[in-house]
Amino acid sequence: MFDKIVIANRGEIALRILRACRELGVKTVAIHSEVDRDLKHVKLADESVCIGPAQPGESYLNIPAVIAAAEVASADAIHPGYGFLSENADFAEQVEKSGFVFIGPKAETMRMMGDKLSAIAAMKDAGVPCVPGSDCALGDDAAANLALGREVGYPVMIKASGGGGGRGMRPVFEEKSLLESIELTRGEAAAAFNNDSVYLEKYLEYPRHIEIQVLADNFGNVIHLGERDCSMQRRNQKVIEEAPAPGIDQDVRNNLGELCAEACRRIDYRGAGTFEFLYEKGNFYFIEMNTRIQVEHPVTEMITGIDLVKQQLLIASGEKLNVEQGDVNFAGHAIECRINAEDPYSFLPSPGLINSYHAAGGFGVRVDSHVYSGYRVPANYDSLLGKLICHGKTRDEAMTKIENALTECVFEGIKTNIPLHQDLVRNDDFRAGGTDIHYLERLLDQK
Repeated sequence: MFDKIVIANRGEIALRILRACRELGVKTVAIHSEVDRDLKHVKLADESVCIGPAQPGESYLNIPAVIAAAEVASADAIHPGYGFLSENADFAEQVEKSGFVFIGPKAETMRMMGDKLSAIAAMKDAGVPCVPGSDCALGDDAAANLALGREVGYPVMIKASGGGGGRGMRPVFEEKSLLESIELTRGEAAAAFNNDSVYLEKYLEYPRHIEIQVLADNFGNVIHLGERDCSMQRRNQKVIEEAPAPGIDQDVRNNLGELCAEACRRIDYRGAGTFEFLYEKGNFYFIEMNTRIQVEHPVTEMITGIDLVKQQLLIASGEKLNVEQGDVNFAGHAIECRINAEDPYSFLPSPGLINSYHAAGGFGVRVDSHVYSGYRVPANYDSLLGKLICHGKTRDEAMTKIENALTECVFEGIKTNIPLHQDLVRNDDFRAGGTDIHYLERLLDQK
């Protein structure tokens, strides 16, 4: 096991990593921007290093500064968390070349899965179901592109090959808009991802968002940990997640999970990862792989009893998986609400001072948050304040617990999206299960 690691992130995930390190007896180095010097994990870490001003590009995204901090601290490894540099293959490569362990997949694996077209090719080779589409980058032949659109059938989606985070996507509902949409998406992709390659796939109108969690070590051992339903979204950003997904048969869960595990073996995957699917009319379609820990990992932990961050650390240190597929048991149901510092309906960010903070509690209630009374939410970063997770023997029990827990959460001084969450957990359609990825936006349009 490592002696000391650098936590190259902030907020609740940084605190989550610190706690896992403490359980394993690993010393921690918290890197932080100037505005984050009072974050909880910075105060609790064994060491801390300020790496730059508030702007992410000059601090958390500054690769030389992050590696220099690891060198100064004589660390063994770097954990990137999620966001920031977590899926940056160049960063992973530089970390390893500098003599540190990157707690995540190999750089070449990240590059393969970061490019949507190469990821789709790898999944098809492993037998994982994919969305019908071009399977390759679109060329400049207008007639060929129009013919492809007719073959796939409208509506279609134009997607950036190097995209992510809900960006670089444009639905097309009529042939007359196809060519213009291709050019617009190319321009956006070039600006956002420095890669203007785009492809075409069938646009599923009312799908659910289902994802499979996997763990893989350096010795070819891979397990899957069931699925999460992350369909409650706004602008392709998740709001509520739950595990297991309502209405998914156990045999289907096992078969899809094993396909994902086999795909990991074929691409020599290492660490924690997530396969994301669209699910419509009983069919699953692969869309992308996240080569990192996910925001919503706690719901999987709650139904399996497996600490995913500790597993990341153990795998990265060279240990074999200490869990076999037959040891994975699913117990009960877990629901997670992402609590953000924002207006609950306009979604305008609400940075500022938290005068008073009170966390929910009780049996089966988990709060992953870095905030405290007197904490000032900066305007420089994502507005996530934390996650409220509730576990029950059944989905109904978990739903009741999270409804009650939301009434206990207090963030005085700023606006949060808790009122929206309260609306959703009381919503008849959501309580019934199986709402699609556009449900929330349709609901908000009615307000």
